Amino acid sequence: MAPMVAEPSPVLPGALDATTWVVIPLYNEQSVIGAVVTELRQHFEHIVCVDDGSTDGSAETAEAAGARVLRHPHNLGQGAALQTGIAYARSQPTAEFLVTFDADGQHRVVDALAMLHQARDENLGVVFGSRFLDDRTKPGVLKKIVLKTAVAVTNLTTGLTLTDAHNGLRVLRRDAAEAVNLKQDRMAHATEIVVQLGRSGLPWREHPVEVLYTDYSKAKGQSLLNSINILVDLIIN
Repeated sequence: MAPMVAEPSPVLPGALDATTWVVIPLYNEQSVIGAVVTELRQHFEHIVCVDDGSTDGSAETAEAAGARVLRHPHNLGQGAALQTGIAYARSQPTAEFLVTFDADGQHRVVDALAMLHQARDENLGVVFGSRFLDDRTKPGVLKKIVLKTAVAVTNLTTGLTLTDAHNGLRVLRRDAAEAVNLKQDRMAHATEIVVQLGRSGLPWREHPVEVLYTDYSKAKGQSLLNSINILVDLIIN
């Protein structure tokens, strides 16, 4: 039986949300993580960065911007960092919702806020961000083909019907977060989390979001080659 979930507390305009914990896997993002955390801190009281063995001062920059930083002594992979952050956030007695958010500046805080509002308003366990529900995101033709292929494979594997299978922006209610126990350390965790959330039986929706493809984010993991690596990782796992 799923654990009981307290009625979410409304967030007043201009007030910091103290019942939502934002989880950010972090690896060598010193030049952007300060700005990412600073913007999130305008809306959320609790930002948790999991530094996955960074060598560039990312952890110190995130801390200086107001994040709580957990550290892996060695680079274990994004899946491992996400699991550490989720496990930590759901252990907090005040946590009603978790938001997973990327460190490289490609996600928009306004989208996270809208997804959180939808989760509360519709009593949803999970809200998945999707870059393919509108035409704001411009991934390029080849990258879009690869991502759409990953969607088809993920949907076949999980039994869910998503339009975007590898978007790191998600909102999880506390009971949904309790269903997550990631074992895949590399990018296959993006499918693994969908499988586990689908098996929870909790109500879910997708929400249109814009992914910002900058020169920096492409260089840090949003390139076409990385998308192909995600697809290969997905198939072999």
